[in-house]
Amino acid sequence: MTISTTAATTPSAHRLSMPHRLWQSLPAGARREALAALTSRLAPQPDRRPPACPAGGLAIGGGFSEASGLGESARLLSSACDTLGLPHHDVEIATGRRVRERLPAAMPLLLNLNPAQLGASLLGLRRDALRGRLVVGYFPCELPVPPPSWRHAMRLIHRLWCPSRFAAEAFAPWARGVVDVVPHPVALSPPAPSTLGRAALGWPKETVVVLVSFSLASSFERKNPLAAIAAFRQAFGARPDRLLIIKAGHAAGHDGDLARLREAAAGADNIRIDTVLRSRADAHAMTLASDIVLSLHRSEGFGLVPAEAMLLGRPVVATDWSGTTDFLDASCGVPVPFRLVPARDPRGVFEAPGACWADADVEAAAA
Repeated sequence: MTISTTAATTPSAHRLSMPHRLWQSLPAGARREALAALTSRLAPQPDRRPPACPAGGLAIGGGFSEASGLGESARLLSSACDTLGLPHHDVEIATGRRVRERLPAAMPLLLNLNPAQLGASLLGLRRDALRGRLVVGYFPCELPVPPPSWRHAMRLIHRLWCPSRFAAEAFAPWARGVVDVVPHPVALSPPAPSTLGRAALGWPKETVVVLVSFSLASSFERKNPLAAIAAFRQAFGARPDRLLIIKAGHAAGHDGDLARLREAAAGADNIRIDTVLRSRADAHAMTLASDIVLSLHRSEGFGLVPAEAMLLGRPVVATDWSGTTDFLDASCGVPVPFRLVPARDPRGVFEAPGACWADADVEAAAA
């Protein structure tokens, strides 16, 4: 007779699984709140007051190796320091990653991390990592009201920087002092496209190409690609000399969202969905090879894709709300009117009591 001792049947597994089942039964928002509160207290703590005269230079903590907006933000900051000749020390900080190195003494630390997970991300640092230095959070916010769990990040910083006025106004009620608006330094670290061109991409030479570029790892509802597809179809129908490229990165694990894209594009030979995960240089080359960049986002904390497209000289059509309004108006782009609606994110990430975001006017975008 064979007796199985798998984890599913051992007594210890049952003792462990009961708390786990209870935890999973809690609403997602309550779990995020509890984790943020706990980890913000367990994480290394900064001094109550920062040094009066911080050392020169800047330590930048962030997900430098991550293929995400936050990762790109950290890389942009590091590159900007190089351009300006500012001494800096970059440190990879991520949830579950141990950081054994000592940061330069008294050097201000800029934390380019998700405020929802700041405490968890800092758990891997040495216990004295935040002591004796000015600690600055560099946080985006995609809603006019931050999710409640984000407030726990405030105990871990002395000052707050935000990449847009929109984000700064959202955080202002929680900040200890003035919130500094520090845009992403895209002009100091401009896009550097590869040599990838239309021929390699399979795009017809004489066709007008409209590009929609976003990550499926972000909020599908916030990026709102279905509105972009609807606007394109309304504007151009089945015209073979018009082509819509939906560049949807990080598609793995997001089959449902991909299915929605394919359903919205069904029957349209002039709409292509591109899920190839490309380098930043190749992604910039795609932007350069397009004729129009379209972003009917419901909200942006800044809007790196539109900003970098404008630096590359591409016309941008974008929702006239949230972070992109800092650099895009009718003098340099095509702002699309909108109406505000309650923010509803099926993933539960971009939600807060009373929060709203924008529904772009599809007919206006198609005009």
